[in-house]
Amino acid sequence: MIQNNTIHKPKVISLFSGCGGLDLGFHQEGYETVWANDYDHWACETFKNYFGDNIIVEGDIEKIDPYTDKSIPECDLVLGGFPCQDFSMIWKRPGLNGERGNLYKSFLRFVDAKKPKAFVAENVKGLLTANNKKAIQQIIEDFENILPGYIVTPKLYNFAEYGVPQFRERVLIVGVRIDTGFNFMHPQPTHGPKGKTPYRTSGEAIQGAQNILLNNEHANIADKTRSLLSLIPEGGNFTSIPKDHPLYVKGMISHVYRRLKLDEPSKTVIAAGGGGTWGYHYPEPRPLTNRERARLQSFPDDFKFEGSITEVRRQIGNAVPPSGVNAIAKSLLPLFENKYNRINLEDVRDEVASFSFNKRLDMIVSR
Repeated sequence: MIQNNTIHKPKVISLFSGCGGLDLGFHQEGYETVWANDYDHWACETFKNYFGDNIIVEGDIEKIDPYTDKSIPECDLVLGGFPCQDFSMIWKRPGLNGERGNLYKSFLRFVDAKKPKAFVAENVKGLLTANNKKAIQQIIEDFENILPGYIVTPKLYNFAEYGVPQFRERVLIVGVRIDTGFNFMHPQPTHGPKGKTPYRTSGEAIQGAQNILLNNEHANIADKTRSLLSLIPEGGNFTSIPKDHPLYVKGMISHVYRRLKLDEPSKTVIAAGGGGTWGYHYPEPRPLTNRERARLQSFPDDFKFEGSITEVRRQIGNAVPPSGVNAIAKSLLPLFENKYNRINLEDVRDEVASFSFNKRLDMIVSR
């Protein structure tokens, strides 16, 4: 469980909280979530396990009014990963036209109602190109126009470059209120070729995981699947099976029957999908357990997930890896501790506005 040992902590409102991966990454750096929301029952139960019973409200965010609901406290920071399925690179991408694409407007309402000093929103890589880049443009403009104004900077992160034993690309959108005068800069990578520390590998991450009791059940798989896996080497996938072999199946996508490569970060842990998409151990011919998936997502071993094996797998795959956002949480701390030199962000906004949106997006995403 989280221990509240310090007296003064930045207060967080958490939206689309899931099981709490994004919150945990900020809690580890001294923040405190004071109110949260998600509609998924089992994710809320998991959140309660770690952060407390009275913080998360289970229900439809579109039915919650942050302007009038007095039970929602004031905050310093709004966090959230608004639903990403409509922006995903794996599935068809209707973007803002999709059923779930406009749920970012609920995030927008909370920022407008609470006027936090900053907000951090997480989404999939596909957001950057959805609707011919009009989705990200609309989202940025909507957040910038919340009075008294926000400086908004998205950046594409590969969380392996920030200490997560997994290649996982996600967009983090940071907004800072203009009147704070805080010149936020996205943190530079800490791991891999761009950092000072080697990548954390999947082999390191799952070492000893078999000794953890929580969420470590082994899934039942058919003998045929074990035989198929025996044909796939470390780091391989279904394409490693000889095409003339009776177990070869045409038309699969690359993450099917993918086995770990122990000396590098794993590929992206995903939330949904049938057999073949679970992620597979090496050298053992079996699917990863949920605890091994949680290790690859950088969750601590005392983080207990609630629900069935399938529900837990979905929570883990949908989560933000906590270690991946430690650096951004640290980068924002001076804002809440009043330990920074103020600048005129109005000038920054005017300078940014002088660029075309495509040029601006290229600049800020690569920062």
